[in-house]
Amino acid sequence: MKIKLQKIAFCFSLLILVLTLSGCVVKGNAQSEDLFITLMTWNVNNLFNGEDDGNEYAEFRQSSGWSQEKYLGRINTISAAIGKIDPLPDIIILQEIESFQVLEELALALEHNYSHCQFASNPGGIGLGIISRFPLSDVKTHSVTVGGITTPRPVLEVRVETQHGDFIVMACHWKSKVGGAEATEYNRRASAMAIVRRVREIWENEPELGVIVAGDFNENHDEFSRRGSDVICALLPDDPIPAKLSGSKQNDFIVISGNKPPVPEFFPEGTVVFFSPWVNELENGSYLYRDNWETIDHFLVSNQFFNSTGWEYEKTAVINFEPFAGPDGIPVPYNARTGYGLSDHMPLLLNLFFNRGGFSVK
Repeated sequence: MKIKLQKIAFCFSLLILVLTLSGCVVKGNAQSEDLFITLMTWNVNNLFNGEDDGNEYAEFRQSSGWSQEKYLGRINTISAAIGKIDPLPDIIILQEIESFQVLEELALALEHNYSHCQFASNPGGIGLGIISRFPLSDVKTHSVTVGGITTPRPVLEVRVETQHGDFIVMACHWKSKVGGAEATEYNRRASAMAIVRRVREIWENEPELGVIVAGDFNENHDEFSRRGSDVICALLPDDPIPAKLSGSKQNDFIVISGNKPPVPEFFPEGTVVFFSPWVNELENGSYLYRDNWETIDHFLVSNQFFNSTGWEYEKTAVINFEPFAGPDGIPVPYNARTGYGLSDHMPLLLNLFFNRGGFSVK
């Protein structure tokens, strides 16, 4: 086997709270006796408002027939689709949201006491957001500049506050493979670098604080094997070959595992490892590209959710039923001209339950 180890020089810059960052309290509060929490991550496929702000894609400009009526129709369609999920998600992590205003209007349309929302984007770029029934605090954005080029979207970090303990959610939308998988890999690795560095900082001060990283990574959980097992990717499996290729120091990649808890087996002690439901639990994918399933939408879960106390991981599922998918289980992209379809991605749901030190509430 030909070994091709890519060595990339990074000019790294961590920017905190200098990007577009907006938040709100919409209404009400989360119930005080919540013992179960459902999180949802979903790329909604370009949710733009009905105005020309200068940053829209061509098909979402008024000159192309886009309008306020079509925008409000999408808000209603998306909120109605989410309303069909049972149980309704308590925390919704969304990608491809134009602005804070759009996120807020969607939160209001959902009518499920989503009291808090946070939004982040790079200047002039489409953003991402979090809608939550629980208070969101310690809000930060993280972006990375590599070789003078800044990653398209930041990582949005929030602390979810609950009666039974807090945890961190990091919302992501990594660089796509437009331009080629290898040519753009350095950008996704830079995003992974920002997450690994920040997670280490968090655990230095609060080692028991759980972290969930979620969003559209534009990288499969098995990207390493899909690329011939000879290229260091932003996501690496906890296996002997990538452990040997990557050397002894974790820098610009995230290690994923199907083990519970996710502790390093082949990588050195101290490596940041996350549990990925795609490794053993989930089938097919959430996105179809050229008739092949891809697993580019992710929930990555830290080991604190597997210690039999506090918030505990239960399961993850792909929402592959209508209206999120057609009768054949394949997502239907939204068409701005016809108004047909919902998104080219299907959502993922993750369930947590509260465990009182060995006594499960399940």
